[in-house]
Amino acid sequence: MTGRRVYPDDEGQLRLAPGDYGQDASGVWYARAPRMSTGCLVGHNIVEHEDGTITVSPLMVIDHGARGTWHGFLERGVWREV
Repeated sequence: MTGRRVYPDDEGQLRLAPGDYGQDASGVWYARAPRMSTGCLVGHNIVEHEDGTITVSPLMVIDHGARGTWHGFLERGVWREV
């Protein structure tokens, strides 16, 4: 899935749909993996590319209990599940 970078709205809120990623007004990165809710990327290395996409490392593991677990990467704005 190709993600989409979003920016805070006029109220300073970062509203992420599945696949979206962005920085809040304080500079903290967040992402919403496919089929999951939003997670904070603190503790991950974020590389911001010239086209505005990002690469996140290491592997992201997002556990949402009954909704399941998502394992994968966000590389140049493209989500890849493993």
